[in-house]
Amino acid sequence: MSSQFGRKIKISIFGQSHSPAIGVTIDGLPAGIKIDFDKLRDFTARRRPGQNEVTTARVEADEAEFISGLVNGVTCGVPLTAIIRNKDAKSEDYNEIFDIPRPGHADYTAHVKYNGFHDTAGGGHFSGRLTAPLCITGGICLQILNGMGVSISAKIVQIGDIRGTDKEMTEEILRVKEESDSVGGIIECTATGLPAGLGDPMFDGIENRIAGIVFGIPGVKGIEFGSGFAGAALRGSENNDSFYMDGEEVRTRTNNCGGILGGITNGMPVIFRAVFKPTPSIGKEQNSISLSRKENAILNVKGRHDPCIVPRAVPCVEAAAAIALYDAYLDR
Repeated sequence: MSSQFGRKIKISIFGQSHSPAIGVTIDGLPAGIKIDFDKLRDFTARRRPGQNEVTTARVEADEAEFISGLVNGVTCGVPLTAIIRNKDAKSEDYNEIFDIPRPGHADYTAHVKYNGFHDTAGGGHFSGRLTAPLCITGGICLQILNGMGVSISAKIVQIGDIRGTDKEMTEEILRVKEESDSVGGIIECTATGLPAGLGDPMFDGIENRIAGIVFGIPGVKGIEFGSGFAGAALRGSENNDSFYMDGEEVRTRTNNCGGILGGITNGMPVIFRAVFKPTPSIGKEQNSISLSRKENAILNVKGRHDPCIVPRAVPCVEAAAAIALYDAYLDR
């Protein structure tokens, strides 16, 4: 199924944006792992909606409720399942888009794929709301990786065409919000402390694994590792990373490869960047079609939406990377 990911640990994300609850089942976690619920709560709170003026006004506590897989806060070897109850959904705001799909959104393709039986409320299963259970899983994997000396952190490096301070990028989001529009951006993620030797060549490389789950975050339209697309303008003599010995450790003087060679980690930090498109749901009047009348139509989107999904996506990118890398550890 398309909502599943992983080889050694298998995650299955379920629910819709406005269903009674959303959640995740994680199969394959080793028994005996103690979860720090305070740290997990702090991590998932970073993507919670309704926190400030650059996020949606929808207010959800996003408290994880574990219904299996734990005994006294410790994994017991059976699949771990957690749910988050939806408490602030306003499905009536989405009545119109069942017939008039939003430009830039999955409304039309979902209509074709599921023969009109899809859930449009809040975006259904295509909503960024489903990144909440992703963050539960990633938060747990991060705790495990931290205990192994691995650190993962992400940051915003661009909003729209602005590469500046946090203040300048926030001002850009507020500017487009005032215009009833939206803006995209770029998030950079770095994983340090990884040993050399994780991953496999060709179809199971670390790039493949990370990209496969990062593209599961709604709004992601591109990913690059190391020097990425800029490497096309370099010569081999410039892009190659020279090796040297650092005591007993093999290191490289630069990291244009992003810590990965032939799909396998080389011991340097794994670095990648994910590109997010502007939020499709905007306040401006848009041209669309009526699916029932088979004619052109005008759409005025209602509901509560982020003018930019990038700020809340930062922990989602960290979570995705943590899941992919921990899965690779177990597959080593």
